[in-house]
Amino acid sequence: MKYTAGLWVYKIDREGLKILLVHPGGPFFSKKDSNVWSIPKGEYDPKTEDAFEVAKREFNEETGNTITSESFIELSTVKSRGGKMIKSWATEADFNPCFISSNYFEMEWPPKSGKMQSFPETDKAEWFNTDEVRQKINLSQLPIFEELLQKLNAS
Repeated sequence: MKYTAGLWVYKIDREGLKILLVHPGGPFFSKKDSNVWSIPKGEYDPKTEDAFEVAKREFNEETGNTITSESFIELSTVKSRGGKMIKSWATEADFNPCFISSNYFEMEWPPKSGKMQSFPETDKAEWFNTDEVRQKINLSQLPIFEELLQKLNAS
């Protein structure tokens, strides 16, 4: 089983609640928009790594921003359609611009060409309102988003 850890970063401005999501980089997602955005997250080994520290590190690697908040909301772990366990936390922060840099990965592209190319892990990040999040977010993460909304409304 694979495990991922990530952060839901939100802000509340005069227009209401906004959630920071990232769009996956690489050729498979370049023309896709609905249900492919995600929270910044990454894989970890639960035997050797702390999920919370991985979540903060991955946020930095995928956005170029560092979380300085001391206040986090722990959210339920869910299983993605691909079988990964997603552990996440939420915190309030504001970044403008919200996307600075991303790590890169290499893959053979085009397929079977023998040529390796580099692509960013994430190619953009944006703040979305709650209706937009429901349209953009990977469906595996939607239950976590709904839980976050409940917890924010309760506080």
